[in-house]
Amino acid sequence: MRLALAQLEVREADRNGNRDRALDAIERAAADGADLVALPELWNVGYFAFEAYERGAESLVGPTLTRLREAAREHGVALLAGSVVEDLAASAADGEAVPAEEGLANTAVLFDADGERLAVYRKHHLFGYESAETRLLTPGERLPVVDLLGFRVAVTTCYDLRFPEQFRALADEGADLVLVPSAWPYPRVEHWRTLPRARAIENLAYVATVNGSGSFEDADLVGRSTVYDPWGTTVASAGDEPALVTAAVDPERVASVRGEFPALDDRREY
Repeated sequence: MRLALAQLEVREADRNGNRDRALDAIERAAADGADLVALPELWNVGYFAFEAYERGAESLVGPTLTRLREAAREHGVALLAGSVVEDLAASAADGEAVPAEEGLANTAVLFDADGERLAVYRKHHLFGYESAETRLLTPGERLPVVDLLGFRVAVTTCYDLRFPEQFRALADEGADLVLVPSAWPYPRVEHWRTLPRARAIENLAYVATVNGSGSFEDADLVGRSTVYDPWGTTVASAGDEPALVTAAVDPERVASVRGEFPALDDRREY
């Protein structure tokens, strides 16, 4: 399976431009033979543009996700539509299961190549340190793991990387490819390199981190979208400029590594 991470240039207050860059990246990735394309965290409004969250919020069937669903079908690729700010009340009105009847969530949606929605993941761990994220957003409750292109695929988001128990819970559900849309900023470059590598090693699974590129008033994104294999080896990566990071990933590689080094079988309960 060919995976493409779309490290987009994300601009504050440029929703139309951000959308156009996302659609262009999907088209280019598909033309390059991608089977699955992934977008970053809150790529349409910009993670650090907190004042834009409310006016940029949509339901799960709003115009942004509807257009990306169409793009997946049009280009014949599975698509992790990064994450968007979800209006929970609007989604509830559309009959969707939501963690609260009102408020906002940082929500990632996975579509298959027919444009069918496979999974909805709402970010579980909201950034502390007096961040506006904790004040503005409602955390998710579900950890979906779905079958796609021979893999058991799961999604986590950015700050979730610091919580290994979440990744172990996904491994217990059979996840062997975890996609991590992010908006990871400088100066924590070493954390960005270390944490996903550790999550891959611990769980003997692929971990693919897709970050944004660009500058905001209070932060610059580190980029460096990367695919790690089940040994924690870097398969493909980028710098901090906009890029398409592509890699061949294989579920048989996971089975081989887990067979050669069955560390998960040696776990003890505490």
